[in-house]
Amino acid sequence: MAKANKVLFITQEITPYVSESEMALAGRNLPQAIQEKGREIRTFMPKWGNINERRNQLHEVIRLSGMNLIIDDTDHPLIIKVASIQSARMQVYFIDNDDYFQNRLQATDENGEEYEDNDDRTIFYARGVLETVKKLRWCPDIIHCHGWISALAPLYIKKAYKDEPSFRNSKVIISLYEDHFKQPFHPDFATKLLLKGIAKKDVANLKAPIDYNKLCQLAIDYCDGVVQQSQHIDESLLEYARQAGKPVLEYRDPVSFADACNDFYDQVWGEEEEDEEAE
Repeated sequence: MAKANKVLFITQEITPYVSESEMALAGRNLPQAIQEKGREIRTFMPKWGNINERRNQLHEVIRLSGMNLIIDDTDHPLIIKVASIQSARMQVYFIDNDDYFQNRLQATDENGEEYEDNDDRTIFYARGVLETVKKLRWCPDIIHCHGWISALAPLYIKKAYKDEPSFRNSKVIISLYEDHFKQPFHPDFATKLLLKGIAKKDVANLKAPIDYNKLCQLAIDYCDGVVQQSQHIDESLLEYARQAGKPVLEYRDPVSFADACNDFYDQVWGEEEEDEEAE
């Protein structure tokens, strides 16, 4: 079976930068485990406003920063920061922006209210990661997305960035969690996604109300594999993935998860090769 050597993690949470959660622990432990199995990794997360830059020794990478991303006809500067988890020999890249992340918490503010522009934040984060990987001139074989804020990456990779050398041969996997947002995205969200390479028909299923399940279904539409990361998730999402013919890695306990995921990467990576042999 073919082996995927380079793995990009587009993650929502990583401990110790944010509090421990199922997702933050996966964001911390899975990349390390995959790296220890001999694969080359890159890991990204948003620079949430509750991350202490001084304590965690974040610093800006000037050569990667400086680009503006246009979202809803407004320019938003892209700032890239980096830090290292020394014990894991793992480097983490942070996507930052003064409006979306610098002084803002995660999905909700200090009062527990979800941010009105969480939809724009998902757009900025996904595009920010992909633009940065382009600048790194790195070509991941597998791209593993974690959390709702990463859910647009499969669409962008398969449509807007499909001819980019960094992503031309990439396979995309989405992990599904219990963690989700409650407030539907704005009704014009689908229109904001339109870029060169993305047509209205590509996001035709994103009809209001655009909730967590619809965002996940969009990710499933454009991914090559699905991981049931949480033990209890909406079964309809797994059924949606199976009906779409996507390989599904069902829930594993944390002890055996890394090994199962490692094998799943090669399964998903090798499917195209098997299809070509069948032809």
